[in-house]
Formats: sequence, structure tokens, C-alpha cells
Amino acid sequence: QNFFPAMTKIVGTLGPKSRSVEAISACLKAGMSVARFDFSWGDAAYHQETLENLKLAIKATKKLCAVMLDTVGPELQVVNKSEVTISLEENESVVLTPHQGQEASSKLLPINFAGLAKAVKPGATIFVGQYLFTGSETTSVWLEVSEVQGDDVVCVIKNSATLAGSLFTLHCSQIHIDMPTLSDEDKDVMKKWGAPNKIDFLSLSYTRHAEDVRQAREFLSKLGDLSQTLIFAKIENVEGLNHFDEILEEADGIILSRGNLGIDLPPEKVFLFQKSALHKCNMAGKPAVVTRVVDSMTDNLRPTRAEATDVANAVLDGSDAILLGAETLRGLYPVETISTVGRICAEAEKVFNQDLYFKRTVKYVGEPMTHLESIASSAVRAAIKVKASVIICFTSSGRAARLIAKYRPTMPVLSVVIPRLKTNQLKWSFTGAFEARQSLIVRGLFPMLADPRHPAESTSTTNESVLKVALDHGKASGVIKSHDRVVVCQKVGDSSVVKIIELDD
Repeated sequence: QNFFPAMTKIVGTLGPKSRSVEAISACLKAGMSVARFDFSWGDAAYHQETLENLKLAIKATKKLCAVMLDTVGPELQVVNKSEVTISLEENESVVLTPHQGQEASSKLLPINFAGLAKAVKPGATIFVGQYLFTGSETTSVWLEVSEVQGDDVVCVIKNSATLAGSLFTLHCSQIHIDMPTLSDEDKDVMKKWGAPNKIDFLSLSYTRHAEDVRQAREFLSKLGDLSQTLIFAKIENVEGLNHFDEILEEADGIILSRGNLGIDLPPEKVFLFQKSALHKCNMAGKPAVVTRVVDSMTDNLRPTRAEATDVANAVLDGSDAILLGAETLRGLYPVETISTVGRICAEAEKVFNQDLYFKRTVKYVGEPMTHLESIASSAVRAAIKVKASVIICFTSSGRAARLIAKYRPTMPVLSVVIPRLKTNQLKWSFTGAFEARQSLIVRGLFPMLADPRHPAESTSTTNESVLKVALDHGKASGVIKSHDRVVVCQKVGDSSVVKIIELDD
């Protein structure tokens, strides 16, 4: 069993089918490195219990795992309190009403947003489904707005469907929904659940403008420990795509939510936006995550051929991580899904055109390069030329290691995070755990925390001992064998050094 199943990372959503210690341990062993907690459903106590199990699983498997909190955001929902099954017939009409006290039926669907009548015009397309699940039409329905009556919206049903369950998401194609990106509920969750748990990533649902990210960051900065949390903007609609460049500049990473994008965009356009968005993330050196890749594995042991190709293409397009939603949350085969996706990623990585990618990145960065950028690209070039089996990078903020990963080396990058001692005048504390976990979403980057007694920029002797620990770790996990070459990137004094070492034994 290789320690590095794939360079591409896997984010798994924990839920009913994947929240026991055994299930999470199996997911970690299969290759999950980030656990996503989706607050669209389940309360804080439920997620807390899952998180405690995750901590036990991490201890048991000795595998690091980061935590991502996913906000609800301005999600439109059909409210079906009594959970009756609703049958909708093609060409019949149905009314969407903001009066939530009414019972849901095949004639009337109460929704959680009062401004719909003002936002839509006759002819607009509305999609209703459970978790926007697949394109599978039997559980989801397309509606066309025929008229607006006061607060109510009257629609014609475009396909017969049966809606079952309590929660249906409503999506209006290409229409601005006037609800805040960070709802009061989201803020409450971040305060009461996110802050005490020191979450590593915040996935900001329905990011539409750079301002959304700025407001979230300002809110996080007031929550003490969360000032270090990285914000990933989740792009779910055309509005987000139209402001993509400025959102990318503001955010720490991007999640392309293809389920929603596929509803907001004509299907034939989705691939184009995926390619251009991933390219922009790669050039900016910010992690890009792709969702909705193997939907059919929610109920099946194997993905479809199209899905398998799709996962491989996401890797070839440059994504850092693949995010699994329903497949691990409530799917029947969470562990198999993770290992299948990991295997497909590993195959695609073998044929990833690193040479072309490297040249393109260097050209994009331009000259003169910054000091760090030139060291990072040199380390990768050297490692490829001498066929090194691994690049070891000493870092305290994690930035140097992320920059090396930006050039997509063909071998794993072991980032040895050297904890820094800091004080707030009252007590001393070590930083480093955040930085180590946050690299778990970057392709090819594998963190390990060094002993805090070894400062990062000190004498060469302590560096030697930390290097020995890193090499032993590499050997134990099977990536480094005797007579291999290893490229080491570290700071000595004020300058950064890249050196090549050949192992004798």
C-alpha cells in the first residue's frame, strides 16, 4: 500500500453513511485528506459528534485531515414540512408561494424567499430537485414561469416528476437572488461551531462578488482563531463566473460547483468554464476544487465511463482536489468511491503534460521573477532533471511549499512545517498545525509537522536532524528508496537554498 495513492487530493463530505469512527478511518485510509461539513442540513450538535469521531479516526490511522465548513448561503428551498411525496404532471401548472405556513402539494409549493415574484419574469426557467442531484429527471423538475400574481409565481411543469423528502433546492437560471451570501444562520454557525473547532477552510456558498469574500474575511478576523482560516469561494452560478477574476484575487481557493453551474449554464458551455477557471487558479497558484464527478456512485459500486473520463479530465485540466458530496455523505459506497476516484486521478497524473504546464507557468509569471518564485521553479526543474523521487521543503508559513506545488512537479512534495513559537504576552503557543493541514488540499503537497524544538532557520546541524526525520518518513512510506535522489529546499540564514542529495543506503 503506497502512502501517496494520488497527488490529487480528495475532499469527502461526512454524513449519515460516513460518520462513524470506523467509516471515517476507512475513508482516511482510502485517501481522503479534507473532511467537509455541510451545514445545508444537520444541526451543530450532529456535526460536532461527527467531528469528534473524525479526531478519533485521525489518531487511529495517524493520517492528517483538514476540516472544511460549508455554509448554506442564499439557497432557495421548497419547504415541505409534512414530507408528503409530491407528484407533478407535465403541462400542468403549479404555484410557488412565499407563504410558508401552507402545505406543499402538487398544486402549491411554499418557498423560503419572499422576493421571487419580483426577481422573475414570464418565460424564466426554474429548477427544483433534491440536492440538485444528477441530471436524473425523475426526481427533479423544470418549471417555466407563466405569470406572476402578487407574491406568487405561477409556473408550467415541463416534465413529470416525483419529489420525495423534506428538502428541495430551487434554482432560478441566471437570475440575481437578493439574499446575503453570509446569512445570519451562517454567521451563527461560524461563531458557535467554526471558531471553537478552529476550522481550516470555509467554503463560501454562492460567492457572486469579491465583496462577498471580503465580508466573510472581515467576519472571520473577529473570531480569534479563525483569522487563519482559508476562504474558498464556491462558484455556483453565472453571476460568480462573470466576476471570476476579482473573486479569485480575493479568495484563497476556488470550488467549482458543477451541479449548480450545469443548471445555470447551457450544458454545452460547462466544460469551457471549467477549463478556463482551472487555468486561472493554476496560474495564480491557488487551489482549485471540482465537484460532482461520480454522482452515479451514490448508488453504484462503479462509476459510468463518462464519469471516469470526467475525473481524469479534471486532473488534466489542473484541479488540485476532487470534492465528493452525496457520494460519501449518503451514498452506499463512500470508501469505494474515494479509492476509485484516487485510482483514476493517479492514472491521469501519469500522462499529465508537466513539461508544457511548467513552460506555460514560467511564461505567465514573467520576468523578473520574485525571489521565492524563482527558487520554487528551480527546485521543480532540478527535481525533474535529476529524476528525484521527492522534493522536501522546509517551511513555516507553508507558502514556499505551495509555490513549489504550483509548478506541478511529477513527484510528491513533502512539506516539513516547522512550528513557530509566538506569544501574546500571556502565554506561548506554537503555530504550524493550521499551515500543515491547509496544504492537504493542494495537489502533490504532503505535510508533516516537525518537532517544534527545531527552529527553521537555525544552524545546519538542527536542519540535518529535521531532514533525517523527513527522509525516514519518506522511506517508511515507500516514496524514497536507497540510491534515490532528493531535492531539498530550505532557508539558510536569509537566503533560500535548493540542494540535491543522493542517498547512499
